[in-house]
Amino acid sequence: MKDIVVIGGGKIGSVIAEMLADSGDYAVKVVDRASEALALLPKHLKVSGVVADVADPAALDAVLKGAFAVLSAAPFHLTGKVAESAARSGCHYLDLTEDVATTRRVKKLAKGARTAFIPQCGLAPGFISIAGAEVARGFDRVEELRLRVGALPRYPSNSLGYNLTWSTEGVINEYCEPCEALVDGELKEVEALEGLETFSLDGVTYEAFNTSGGLGSLAEVLAGKAKNLNYKSIRYPGHCALMRTLLNDLDLRSRRGLLKDVLEGAVPGTEQDVVVFFVTASGWRNGRLMQESYAGRVLGEHHGAHVWSAIQITTAAGICTVLDLLVQGRLPQSGYVRQEEIALSDVLANRFGKAYRQPGDAAPLATLAAVA
Repeated sequence: MKDIVVIGGGKIGSVIAEMLADSGDYAVKVVDRASEALALLPKHLKVSGVVADVADPAALDAVLKGAFAVLSAAPFHLTGKVAESAARSGCHYLDLTEDVATTRRVKKLAKGARTAFIPQCGLAPGFISIAGAEVARGFDRVEELRLRVGALPRYPSNSLGYNLTWSTEGVINEYCEPCEALVDGELKEVEALEGLETFSLDGVTYEAFNTSGGLGSLAEVLAGKAKNLNYKSIRYPGHCALMRTLLNDLDLRSRRGLLKDVLEGAVPGTEQDVVVFFVTASGWRNGRLMQESYAGRVLGEHHGAHVWSAIQITTAAGICTVLDLLVQGRLPQSGYVRQEEIALSDVLANRFGKAYRQPGDAAPLATLAAVA
């Protein structure tokens, strides 16, 4: 039995706790500064709640003492504090952050550490990074690698074509911060909300545009091995133009707190969502220019008396899988561990990672019809 601390008792943290506890192999302590959030945790013998302020180093260190690992499902601006406490406490560290600056901070903390520091363990970055690295390995030289991910309402009913399915602060951060990409073999920063494209998947038309953080460390790993690499978020057509109006024309980019209040006051959440992901690569193999793709969809599902949304399932399954592989000794036990070091086959074979499985995943590269 491993003692695990989950930071954040919200939409994702509560599902992480329940997934781990249901496995029978983990005892989970959930930390949140709001007692109201902890009161909503699943009633489980192996799940307990602790009220503590993550911003208080002494309080956080006390909670992490003796834990095998800490899993951060806290807002991105608090994630660095959790990593610092993990370093002081000597426990393994995993997080879900898409924030580039936070990940750089985690990487520095991992130098010389006797425990593992594994950031970006969710959906994007996370699973999509693992899938992208797997597809890229099938080529002698990669010309172009495109990663696309979206968490979308199944029944869009507003002009944004969007519902709030996870952290509002996280979404705003993705829409505002610079995005990493490989352009003609060079690592560059490109602007969020740019690079708009449309494509069709299973008869549904989507758009995609640059957002920050989704590549994780993949650009660094493939530098010198891929010519072009980029990540874009998937939305229904028209979303990007409306967000540009809010962020650029109305200058809410510089008033993110106000934008958060506006979105949370006007855009409802939903548990009826779908996660769409695909990876498309073109490159050279045995002297021939080839293309391969890997695509999938994940829906929410009933879990006991309540529903887990697709974004809750995919995000929680990602970090639970990485923890499981760490416990099994299938990952490095110390220092900085990249998502690209994790085999896609190990993820899909895992009891938590099975949430990502698609028909035909015994041979996971599938054909995708996409129109740029």
